[in-house]
Amino acid sequence: MPRGRYSLHDPHDHTPLGEEHFHCAPGPSGWRYVSQLTTPAGDHAGSVDLAIDELGRPIRAELHAASWQVRGAALDGVTWVRTDPSGEHATEGNVAAHAFTGASPAFLIATARLLRLTPSTPATRVRLVCFTQPVLAPRTLDQSWALLKTEPHATDIGPLNVDEYQVTALDTGEQSLVHITGDVVLAAPGLELEHLDTPPSQFPPAD
Repeated sequence: MPRGRYSLHDPHDHTPLGEEHFHCAPGPSGWRYVSQLTTPAGDHAGSVDLAIDELGRPIRAELHAASWQVRGAALDGVTWVRTDPSGEHATEGNVAAHAFTGASPAFLIATARLLRLTPSTPATRVRLVCFTQPVLAPRTLDQSWALLKTEPHATDIGPLNVDEYQVTALDTGEQSLVHITGDVVLAAPGLELEHLDTPPSQFPPAD
């Protein structure tokens, strides 16, 4: 069960945004990721609880930020309920999309697991519902994912195979690189892995 800490920053000007303390693990029905978010001053800023099935589909997503809350799952596309800080108003949404995304590295792992790309696979388009910070507002977006290469990297715990993905935002054409090993993101726009207590869990190879 990997446990660790990501540092979060603005991907454009690198302003520190806080940290995400996480643990995650595969299970009999898929994979689960749980984290607590803190501000740069160390105050609590929210949480993420994401569970996906063995095919990478979200079977439960629960997000908290700035007293807003979102609960969602894959149902007729993806469906969610967003509750305001007062708890008096809840808005339901549904989009014909594949999965959710957001600022947490959990969503990068989940999307990679959903797509099951290989270096020979052409770039694959995926539609996602993004919950934006700090009020978890939903926004539908389209991305293209391609697995550029998989290379072994030497570490203190032995060699790890690192997947390098190129992710393209189809509305703007902006491209970024995401580096993943097992169920841990090593680096991506806006985040860096700062500490890892135990080795990443490895998913079974793609069919």
